Amino acid sequence: MRSYSEDMYARRRHVYFWMMGVCLLLFVGAWAVVRLFSMPVAIGMCVVAMVIPPVAAMVANRRGRDDRWWDDPSGDPQSDEWWDELDGKKRREP
Repeated sequence: MRSYSEDMYARRRHVYFWMMGVCLLLFVGAWAVVRLFSMPVAIGMCVVAMVIPPVAAMVANRRGRDDRWWDDPSGDPQSDEWWDELDGKKRREP
C-alpha cells in the first residue's frame, strides 16, 4: 500500500506528463498536418504549446489543500525530533 506522499507525487507526475504529452502533440500536429492547411493555425498551436511547459511545471509542483508533506518523517531521527519540537508535537520535559 502506498503512502499519502507517494500518491501525491504520483498524481503530480501524471498531470505533468499528461500536459507535456498534449504539448508534444500540439507541436507535432501543427507542423506535420495543420501547416498544410493553415499556417496561422499551426503557428497558433505552437504558441499554445510553448506556454504549456511552464504551466505544467507550476501545476505539478503546487501543493493541494490536503497535502500534508511537512508531516512526513525525513528518516533522520534527530532531525525529526527537532522538527516535532518546533511544531509543538512533543514538549520537552524540564
